[in-house]
Amino acid sequence: MHRKPWSALAVLALAQFMVVLDVTIVNVALPDIQQDLGFSASGLQWVVSAYTLIFGGFLLLGGRVADLLGRRRVFVAGLLLFGVTSLVAGLAQSPEQLVVLRAVQGLGGALLSPAAFAILTVTFAHGRDRNIAMGIWGGLAGLGGTLGVIAGGLLVDSLSWRWVFLVNVPIAAVLALIVPMFVAESRATTPGKRTFDVAGALLSTGGLLAIMLGVIRAEPLGWSSFEVVALLAGGLALLGAFVRVEARSAAPLVPLALFRSRGLSTSILALALNGGAFLAMFFLTAIFLQQVRGLTALETGLQFLPMGIAAIASAVLASQLVTRYGTRPVQIGGAVLSVAGLLLLSGADATGSYAFTILPGIVLFGMGIIGTGTPASIAAVADVRHEQAGAASGVVNAGYQVGGALGLAVITTLATSHVEDLIAGGEQPGTALVDGFQRGLFFAAIFAAANILTAIGAPRLRPTSEQLAEAAVAA
Repeated sequence: MHRKPWSALAVLALAQFMVVLDVTIVNVALPDIQQDLGFSASGLQWVVSAYTLIFGGFLLLGGRVADLLGRRRVFVAGLLLFGVTSLVAGLAQSPEQLVVLRAVQGLGGALLSPAAFAILTVTFAHGRDRNIAMGIWGGLAGLGGTLGVIAGGLLVDSLSWRWVFLVNVPIAAVLALIVPMFVAESRATTPGKRTFDVAGALLSTGGLLAIMLGVIRAEPLGWSSFEVVALLAGGLALLGAFVRVEARSAAPLVPLALFRSRGLSTSILALALNGGAFLAMFFLTAIFLQQVRGLTALETGLQFLPMGIAAIASAVLASQLVTRYGTRPVQIGGAVLSVAGLLLLSGADATGSYAFTILPGIVLFGMGIIGTGTPASIAAVADVRHEQAGAASGVVNAGYQVGGALGLAVITTLATSHVEDLIAGGEQPGTALVDGFQRGLFFAAIFAAANILTAIGAPRLRPTSEQLAEAAVAA
């Protein structure tokens, strides 16, 4: 039993805040990273994708390891790995070093995050206290995404891009020291589930990495090249092997029976599409604002701030609307807002007014991305048995992260190839970058539009207050 549950929550929430912050804080530093380390236009996306893909690919394994080896122990291990890797990433001297370190940093997050959530679950008894704790947890996670762009801008402009990684080091060190004071050790006691299923985690992540690399290599080599075909076919084969392993495992990372739930299946697709549209929009817009419109990193972060405020407001409103009207209408409305926002933003150019060419699009998109994600997260756990809610939340979260990485790969590859073709044809680089940005945002809008169809096929559910609390954490 934990003697100081609310103190434990503060420690856990701060760690989760750091992990979420790391996804967005890096985006505003991308132009400086590219210039300093010599990243290619197509290679730069790996600074984001390596982290999100490994984080999503190993989330479920991280949860299993925490349950079996001890949640506090794995939480501290993930925290230390995250901190050490952040330190070395801040000292990276080449693109290859930084990408590898970002992948290891994602592995640290995949150990830390599910262990922290499991500790939170066993720390607070079912009912009012747990719901309050989950609300704080989800709120701080959302705040981390919003503040990341501002913090990144401040660090890049006042110090250097390296500090977007180095800032994690003292936070991780202090948390690792104080965790034993507030958090007791715990582990799962369920019999018959003593395997880690490392094979499942490696097959799924390896398959997704191969597909992602195949998409990226298609831009310079062509879709029919041997390398691209081999990567895509190999990725699909690995994912097929993953499904067979999970079907035969007595304790799979992903219980395939979960996918009999229409709510869960459609929610995973919806959140994967959401993740792809969001990461691509963030990535492309951060580069566009600095390299085309000439803003500083801090100015870029401030221009993103209204999107974060709109997202927070949308989270509150979407929960209320779902309670009244059900999940499907709200999800459709959120997807429509996302499409509208991305299409408006795709019309931005090098000289137009921020208030008329950028602000309306990012505000609508901020509202839409949460308006889509909130009801999808609720639907994901609504008709899943209570004892499988943790597994369902893990699958949904992993789907969002992996979908984001793959969506980013597809959309940025299409945008980058367009820019390179225009420059090769004699177009000015500035004009080509604008056209590439607009093309990328258009494809992101297609991802968001696909979510309208996904929402139409989703069940219409009216959640209980308990399901709302669970969804706040899964979102």
